[in-house]
Amino acid sequence: MIFIDYQDSRPIYEQIVEKYKKLMLKGALEPGEQMPSVRSLAMELSTNPNTVQKAYAELERQGFLYTVKGRGNFVSGDQSLKESRKQELIAQIRALLREAEEIGIPRSEMLAGLG
Repeated sequence: MIFIDYQDSRPIYEQIVEKYKKLMLKGALEPGEQMPSVRSLAMELSTNPNTVQKAYAELERQGFLYTVKGRGNFVSGDQSLKESRKQELIAQIRALLREAEEIGIPRSEMLAGLG
C-alpha cells in the first residue's frame, strides 16, 4: 500500500509514479503481478480516478507497466529498468562531485562525508 503526502508540492500522480517505481525496482511487486484497478486505487488513496489513470499511463510510458485490454495493468518484467535507474543515479553522483570540485570541495572530502 502506498500513501500520498499532501504536504508534498509535487502533483499526486507524480507521487504515485515514484512510489510504485520504487516498489517495482525493490522487487516488492513481481513481474506479471496485476496492479490494483484504477477505481480501487483511487478509492484507497481518496483521489480522482483520472489522477491514478495518469500515473498508470506514465508508468506504462516509462516501461514499468503494460496493459492487457479488459484485464488491467500488470508489472513489466523488464530487468533493464533497474540498470537504467542505476546509470541515472551514477550520473547524478558524478554531477554532484563535479559541482563540489568546481566550488573547491575536493572529491576525497565529499566521499569521506558519506561514511
